Amino acid sequence: MQIDCELCAQQGGEVVHLAAQWHVVLVDEADYPGFCRVIWNRHEREMTDLSLEERNLLMAAVWQIETAVRDVMQPHKINLASLGNMTPHLHWHVIPRFEDDAQFPGPIWAPAQRMTAPEVLAQRRELLPTLRTAIRARLASLI
Repeated sequence: MQIDCELCAQQGGEVVHLAAQWHVVLVDEADYPGFCRVIWNRHEREMTDLSLEERNLLMAAVWQIETAVRDVMQPHKINLASLGNMTPHLHWHVIPRFEDDAQFPGPIWAPAQRMTAPEVLAQRRELLPTLRTAIRARLASLI
């Protein structure tokens, strides 16, 4: 644990699944319902700080989250990112992208190009209970 690390100090979102070495959260990002993070529990900065077995375990979780998000949210594209420049604690972003989202085709951190219709965002948020269930079901095999 690192005292000044945001992801050591807090869970990083709504915890959907907690495993011994990592956890999955839904990120409270109003314009991106279904945005998940897979976060390594122990403070590590880089993938290569993990053993090969740990790297494989983490990526297996990422692939399962990507699959659940694709199945439930039906996005145009999935963005996977492991940046950590602002929060140097190992985590992966799994972000459903839609052609009508505010920043598409740029990254979600780019300036907005449009506003997604509120009713479209509301429909996507209605899928979150189904996504939670799908994530838990897919990750049950990794325990």
